[in-house]
Amino acid sequence: MRNIRLPFFWNTSAWRTRVARHNREGHGADQRGFEYAVNYQPDWLKQVKVTRQLETGRQSTKTLFRNPREQPEAEPGDRVRTRIFSADQRLDFEVSLADPRASVRRIRISYSLPGPDGAREEEVEFTLESESAPPAD
Repeated sequence: MRNIRLPFFWNTSAWRTRVARHNREGHGADQRGFEYAVNYQPDWLKQVKVTRQLETGRQSTKTLFRNPREQPEAEPGDRVRTRIFSADQRLDFEVSLADPRASVRRIRISYSLPGPDGAREEEVEFTLESESAPPAD
């Protein structure tokens, strides 16, 4: 029987330090009571906030989801990936980007939805923050 030498990426101890764990599923509701599912990387995502414009012209921001882990169990991998889904609003998007230096701290997504009256569009902003995000300004 021949000995087979596996390349570096097959070395399981090295692989564990470079790749994040499998995604987890979380849930939350926004200011209007719409339900959301959040598919996230447990070692990168700290929280998701949702911001809506109110009829008065002011903004309302609510924490949609907070990672139940107080701190990551492993180093994040080279890719940041999060999916947000709401059947109530027919909203579904996934963000995936390469981050080989683990430097991404915050991602903002602006999503256009039909307004409550159906006649006008409503812009909803989602903010994904990493475990090591600096404090808000």
